[in-house]
Amino acid sequence: MNLQDTLEVYVKAAVKALFQSELESVEFQATRKEFAGDITVVVFPMLRVVKGNPAVIGEQVGQYLQDHVDLVKGFNVVKGFLNIEIDDAYYFNFFNEIKDKTNFGFVELKDDKAIMVEYSSPNTNKPLHLGHIRNVLLGYSVAEILKASGKKVYKTQIINDRGIHICKSMLAWQRFGNGETPQSTGLKGDKLVGNYYVEFDKAYKKEISELVSQGHSEEDAKKNAPILLEAQDMLRKWEAGDKDVVALWEKMNNWVYDGFEETYKAIGVDFDKYYYESQTYLLGKEFIAEGLKTGVFYKKNDGSVWCDLTDEGLDEKIVLRSDGTAVYMTQDIGTAIQRIKDYPDVGGMVYTVGNEQDYHFKVLFLILKKLGFDWAKNLYHLSYGMVDLPSGKMKSREGTVVDADDLIEEMANTAEEISKELGKLDEYSEEEKKTLYKTIGLGALKYYILKVDPKKRILFDPKESIDFQGNTGPFIQYTYARIQSILRKSDSDVTSTSLRDQIVLHEKEKQLLKQLEQFPEVIQNAAEQHSPALIANYTYDLVKDFNSFYQNVSILGADTDEEKGFRVALSRSVGQTIKNAFRVLGIEVPERM
Repeated sequence: MNLQDTLEVYVKAAVKALFQSELESVEFQATRKEFAGDITVVVFPMLRVVKGNPAVIGEQVGQYLQDHVDLVKGFNVVKGFLNIEIDDAYYFNFFNEIKDKTNFGFVELKDDKAIMVEYSSPNTNKPLHLGHIRNVLLGYSVAEILKASGKKVYKTQIINDRGIHICKSMLAWQRFGNGETPQSTGLKGDKLVGNYYVEFDKAYKKEISELVSQGHSEEDAKKNAPILLEAQDMLRKWEAGDKDVVALWEKMNNWVYDGFEETYKAIGVDFDKYYYESQTYLLGKEFIAEGLKTGVFYKKNDGSVWCDLTDEGLDEKIVLRSDGTAVYMTQDIGTAIQRIKDYPDVGGMVYTVGNEQDYHFKVLFLILKKLGFDWAKNLYHLSYGMVDLPSGKMKSREGTVVDADDLIEEMANTAEEISKELGKLDEYSEEEKKTLYKTIGLGALKYYILKVDPKKRILFDPKESIDFQGNTGPFIQYTYARIQSILRKSDSDVTSTSLRDQIVLHEKEKQLLKQLEQFPEVIQNAAEQHSPALIANYTYDLVKDFNSFYQNVSILGADTDEEKGFRVALSRSVGQTIKNAFRVLGIEVPERM
């Protein structure tokens, strides 16, 4: 139990003993800096069960705690706020419990039921871009946070490998590619295929312009441009299993998959299982048929199948077209069910998808509940806002997206520029510098994106994210490296340091211990809220507290060996906690910087 949970038990006991009343809960807050105390009990909510003056009630409860509870060494009351001073022994006991734990904050697997987290889920007609990066970083981090909170987790994605957009790239490659391949061009496969998506758009616009100049309306020209009609014909052939079209589709998709894998490796994310839309888009049909029998769905006169969700405040949703072909909803129903078949221990799923799909997921989750699946009550849409750049909006078909690989490279280059300006890495070899620039650049990118609440839109500024001061990844990485430097210079046996009664905690040490104690709870809250931002901002607060401690308290020049040993051990625990926090954010920490 942390300090708040421990004190809650004692405060409830005090109220029962003093006033013969039962408190449902106790409200705590941080003690304001101008008052003595480590934690504050808000007395006003107690007035629901205890009648009287809040200041007087606070005095009585405070006196009871001081008389009966060893960890309470003093108190003061300011109006209706009871400020409690905690004995140093409490913090020493806490620290002795955690100081040798490398997995502090993490919980052993405590749940039989697994959670499946879906993220990335790209189209195979273009490389991953900045928008995908936010998706991938969020999904991967949430999966790691859930693991750290004691859950079993499977990471997955559904790859959108079918549809007209794929045929556009295929057709453009056939027309303009002259047989070039990733090997012959030296281009990553996803980039090569993405280039032909752009080429298709150029040719399409040119044909529209020609048709309009011949007297066609723009709307008519858009529908009847020959290159589009040919792409639609190619899609029909693919769906009919045409041997040549399917062979081309497989070849170009494999180029893209190889490219994606390179990017995932560079970003530092992984998956346990891949699903492909081409294999899942028909899966939902059998469940639609079942739902028709049980009244979950109904058929209209034209043969299309719908689900009426008006009772739930939504509208009617089509799940099968009149010609019997699947829509996205059909595919998502089937994919969800297939995942449970593949992984029977899954009891819930997290879908990392942009907020433009909010309505789609409300509908999907409701339909799966109506179909009677127990796990459907544990489905969560990790909805996130878009990422903007100072230069404006991105468009894939016009080739104006910020490519993920280019961005990763740019981040490393920016880290190099700033590091050279600051002269931080003069003693490093070129190879060491190159590795470190990538670690700093990628850390800056990940932290900048993950420190923002997922639901908020982000304006991403690469240069701002690599600042070595403020709420940034490099600032935290630099503090971690500083701690490692202290440990290297120390001759204390950190792991076996025992704390003795004669050490009196400095206020900066106590603040650090208070902050450390919160980490396990922050992990649990971040898992519940699916929010890496809670971990990121906690880590920044911990680092600020450490830097304040470092500036105000001599670590290696302490007056006694006991104090020195304690401060080195405390620094080590802070470093380990930074490392653990950054681990679940998918960020590396350098030993030197």
